[in-house]
Amino acid sequence: MSIYKRRERIKQIINETEVNTQGELARLLSLEGYSVTQATVSRDIKELGLVKEKGKVLNYRYAMPDRLQKVSEEKVIPLLKTFVSSITVAKNLIVVKTLEGHGSACGMAIDKLSLKGVLGSIAGDDTLLIVADSDETAEYVQLTIKGTLGI
Repeated sequence: MSIYKRRERIKQIINETEVNTQGELARLLSLEGYSVTQATVSRDIKELGLVKEKGKVLNYRYAMPDRLQKVSEEKVIPLLKTFVSSITVAKNLIVVKTLEGHGSACGMAIDKLSLKGVLGSIAGDDTLLIVADSDETAEYVQLTIKGTLGI
């Protein structure tokens, strides 16, 4: 089966079922005849841009990014409080450290705050880099995020 069919099936699975680990997703795909390893599923998750969000049954589940974009600001702040561990400024850059596996979700959540002067962000597994339009804006963004999170 093709990589594209597998990835489409992954999207269907996470929309139908709460899945919170790569191993569980690999097991569900294997039951349907897909020959996958955890490493393959990890690459698929990265390519699809899947994020983790609060589940209804499970604590957290994989979801497509557009699902998180529909979340209101009231739901974004608890997500950030849960996963952000530190925020540091270096000139016009803000480095946000998160718990492992939550950099992308926190990036989308911070984007949801629509902070003025933010040019963009890049997320990794446990780090988010935010680019501000000036050093002063970066300080403002850091203080705003810290104030919002109470840290």
